[in-house]
Amino acid sequence: MDADKAKKRIDELREQLREHSYRYYVLDDPTISDRDYDMMLRELEDLEREFPQYQSPDSPTQKVGGAPVSAFGTVRHDNPMLSLANAFNAQELRDFDKRVRNTVGDVSYVLEHKIDGLSVLLEYENGSLVRGSTRGDGVTGEDVTSNIRTIRSIPLRLNKSVTIQVRGEVFISKEAFKKLNGQREESGEPLFANPRNAAAGSLRQLDPHVTAKRPLDIFVFSVEAGEMTFSTHMEGLSYLNEIGLKTNPYKYTAGSISDVIEQCDIWREKRHSLDFEIDGLVIKVDNIVQREELGATSKSPRWAIAYKFPPEQKTSVIRDIFVQVGRTGVLTPTAEFDPVLVAGSTVSRATLHNEDNIKAKDIRIGDTVVIQKAGDVIPEVVEVVKEKRTGDEKVFEMPARCPACGSEVIRLEGEAAVRCTGTQCPAQQRRLLIHFASRDAMDIEGLGPAVVDSLVDNDLIHDAADLYTLTAEQLLPLERMAQKSADNLIHAIGESKDRGLARLLFALGIPLVGTRAAWLLAERFGEIDSLMAASEEDITAIHEIGAKIAESLTHFFSQPDNQDVIERLRGAGVRMTEEKKVPVAVSEAVTGKTFVLTGTLPTMKRTEAKERIEFMGGKVTGSVSKNTDYVVAGEDPGSKYDKAMELNVPILDEAALLELLEQ
Repeated sequence: MDADKAKKRIDELREQLREHSYRYYVLDDPTISDRDYDMMLRELEDLEREFPQYQSPDSPTQKVGGAPVSAFGTVRHDNPMLSLANAFNAQELRDFDKRVRNTVGDVSYVLEHKIDGLSVLLEYENGSLVRGSTRGDGVTGEDVTSNIRTIRSIPLRLNKSVTIQVRGEVFISKEAFKKLNGQREESGEPLFANPRNAAAGSLRQLDPHVTAKRPLDIFVFSVEAGEMTFSTHMEGLSYLNEIGLKTNPYKYTAGSISDVIEQCDIWREKRHSLDFEIDGLVIKVDNIVQREELGATSKSPRWAIAYKFPPEQKTSVIRDIFVQVGRTGVLTPTAEFDPVLVAGSTVSRATLHNEDNIKAKDIRIGDTVVIQKAGDVIPEVVEVVKEKRTGDEKVFEMPARCPACGSEVIRLEGEAAVRCTGTQCPAQQRRLLIHFASRDAMDIEGLGPAVVDSLVDNDLIHDAADLYTLTAEQLLPLERMAQKSADNLIHAIGESKDRGLARLLFALGIPLVGTRAAWLLAERFGEIDSLMAASEEDITAIHEIGAKIAESLTHFFSQPDNQDVIERLRGAGVRMTEEKKVPVAVSEAVTGKTFVLTGTLPTMKRTEAKERIEFMGGKVTGSVSKNTDYVVAGEDPGSKYDKAMELNVPILDEAALLELLEQ
């Protein structure tokens, strides 16, 4: 094909693919099969590769993601991206309506779902997407254009050649969130806490290829600048659809506040029928001229308000409390109660986090309790209905020995967690092996969760030391293990022997010993025998190493099972010295950033999270302010989470934090 014919075919394919994308992602009315679409996209990719002079940034092929960036730039918004004032009951809605009518007279409202996602601004010039940014503090946001471009429902080119700025909410549907967490669970990655955190973490990836793999979606809900040829908000939503942007299908016009309140009541019950999370309804004055007359405060428009749904709570009876053992040996008590429908799904279990939480809430087996979902996702026991106690309830006691292996359990002074001390614990075994092979530990390429499971299931390994006795011949009978992959894995295991003491200490999974603590210990003691012989006083003499880490280390090294693993690793040739000073790792995504930690993280103690952030050049503080770059939130986050939401500080869950640290 000559260049002219190629150019013509490229233009045809782009136009057809844009139309099919619009019908699929915006109108939800596809006219061709996924296979046909993929074949057209592949043809376009081949032509653009053969004729690079015709490549274009708004081509449908650019949805796969571009090159990673070292850090997000900042964007100063032309017009402030204001937040909304909140109403929590019918009277507050009536008060809002009264203020509006006292200023502009008769009024009509438009109601839309309040999507629980991440607010963004999209900028188009002559119909082409030129920039996408987060809301940030309302005045300045982050430039996430490279990631925005990967979202399938955001067109790189509009149906009309207009210059316009529009605002929307990026989110992940419930079904897509469930699949995403299922994939992460299969691969041994930490689970996202809720769809909003998953969306926020995905949009803030420094590598757009990662974002492109995440099922992000968007609803655009307003024109912020540019062409405004309409006089009402409803006309504006129709215009957004007309130029190719996706809007929420729910758009309700209400002529009275009674009608508004009725819709709020309806959607408070119906919210769980949707495939995306909403935490309320947004009520907006429809007429644009009336909006201008009403104006805005420094924080929010006077012509709109958000009605926030109260958390849905149900009561149930706790039938038992059982204990689960995690990767780091933490024993987590979990309540098992009568199944109850909460926030759209039936739940029968909820983590009780730790012994202190159980005692603080005085939770007993047989208690009637109030259940809700944190963030409408994670079941939690809110409180005990003590008036319903009969006297037959049983006080729960944490076991003195691990329920999985029978080893002694310990609770370090000042720590809430109770931990198993046995390295042979089957509940910890697989997760410890996955951790041992991970990037920040021994970095054994090819030793992922599936391979670890196969090795354990076939009784080839029981602990980390067993890895170094494996042969390619032992691996060949395993499923999906050919000669080349077996040889590569054995080679990778062999290469890991020379990682050094710091990486080994972190890989061993010693409670509270994160990457930075491991580096400090390796730098101070130089070789493992000196560290194993050290007293708690010797260890705490190191700046930044406290009594809890020292106690954890001395207890770990005193256990015969752990001593045996270390000796077998030594016998296999694993280096247990640090030949030179370990350089502090630096992550451009973390260096100079300020973090605040709140709540209980799924797999890490907050002390370990703090160490890893500081090891990568970040700073951890105790309070949230406008200078905070990220808040890392686990379960039961408390007031720091609320403050972050108020200040619009980016909120990460553990999974998003780990991905940020790995950039």
